[in-house]
Amino acid sequence: MAMCKSHGQDSSYFIGWQEYEKNPYDPIKNPFGIIQMGLAENQLSFDLVESWLTRNQDVIQFRENGGSVFRDLALFQDYHGLQAFKNVLVAFMAEIRRNKVNFDPKKLVLTAGSTSANETLIFCLAEPGEALLIPTPYYPGFDRDLKWRTGAEIVPIHCYSSNNFRITESALEEAYEQAQRLNLRVKCVFITNPSNPLGTTMSRDELNILITFAMTKNIHIVSDEIYTGTVFDSPKFISIMEALIDRKLEKSEMWNQVHIVSSLSKDLGLPGFRVGMIYSNNETLIAAATKMSSFGLISSQTQYLLSKILGDKKFIKCYVKENKKQLKHRREMLASGLANSGIKCLKSNAALFCFVDMRHLLKSNTFEAEMELWKKIISDVGLNVSPGSSCHCSEPGWFRICFANMSKETLDLAMQRINNFVDSGREFCRNLQQQPSSVAAAGSRRRRTIASWVVKLSSGDGRTDR
Repeated sequence: MAMCKSHGQDSSYFIGWQEYEKNPYDPIKNPFGIIQMGLAENQLSFDLVESWLTRNQDVIQFRENGGSVFRDLALFQDYHGLQAFKNVLVAFMAEIRRNKVNFDPKKLVLTAGSTSANETLIFCLAEPGEALLIPTPYYPGFDRDLKWRTGAEIVPIHCYSSNNFRITESALEEAYEQAQRLNLRVKCVFITNPSNPLGTTMSRDELNILITFAMTKNIHIVSDEIYTGTVFDSPKFISIMEALIDRKLEKSEMWNQVHIVSSLSKDLGLPGFRVGMIYSNNETLIAAATKMSSFGLISSQTQYLLSKILGDKKFIKCYVKENKKQLKHRREMLASGLANSGIKCLKSNAALFCFVDMRHLLKSNTFEAEMELWKKIISDVGLNVSPGSSCHCSEPGWFRICFANMSKETLDLAMQRINNFVDSGREFCRNLQQQPSSVAAAGSRRRRTIASWVVKLSSGDGRTDR
């Protein structure tokens, strides 16, 4: 298991990170280095959290009512987690869902990040060799999180740009039939809402199609909702739980077959604190997941600190509002900068990235051409972006580009680099068209040479046709 390749570390998604780490951009120390645009990290509202910490020194020093609580936090805590923390977590979960859903802290399991939460859920739901259906494109890390140790298989639900990668009934049925042809028993549909890498929220129609499909097949639904608090524009976010309630399914079997994954990594920009959650109405699953959570606990000190931050409801309301404002502005900066280079983004309303259409920059409509372009963007442009093939996108030429993990100045520089890259290609083509045929032929050969002169980051993309 340790040596097998199902971990997914050889994917271009992770290889891009490795190339960035060899030559990271720094405005002073390494101004020509690679800019990291492959990391979905929210650094836009750190100042708000840091300001709160400055005003609440007692919390940092583990002091309460004039005395220290350090000893209590340093001693053993069981795997159920601090009750005060779970209470404010469910309140926060309801707040960012516009209080359309109420959550019970007794139905919450704490895990060390959403990676652990997702893996734990699959251990609870599927035996090795059983299948999950996942809409494409999807987060590249799921090949590791959901398959590597659980032994589960992923069968893609192929979605396409013709309808903005929306889930359809026919796509669900085709994926289910594909699993049957592979002799795989389907246990659940796994979705991300808001979507990673699309940055979009699922419509009510999509959710209803999904619920009806799951009820018909008698399978579970896992909804990874870790980007809920990042929804910065219309349409408003609809949780899978809200969709169930609207259909008055609280007393149906489906009520116990829907499970939510949540986190503070994106909504509060705290991935290093490793806070993930599983929420389910299924008592058996919650009991099993709670036992399994002992393999990845959140420290008591982390729970204590965050319970104080989340418990300050006035601050949290201010943070959520300001964070969404910052995300919307930054998304507009990226989309505008790319538009200046003739590059379009998929219309999005959430998350920390855009799904970017570079199909017109490909030499051919193939995934090989996509990999060639990606390698040039890393080596020649100096940007680490995630190719759509690493997300199992069904169409070549799409890229995920993150915008919330850098300063405005760095984003401006990244857009300038892209603009220069696209302009240089246009200028080359214009000059080629104006040259005599013999010179043009030589230029054509040079162009083919340049196109093939790319850094060999890997022998392959790690993409599999399933």
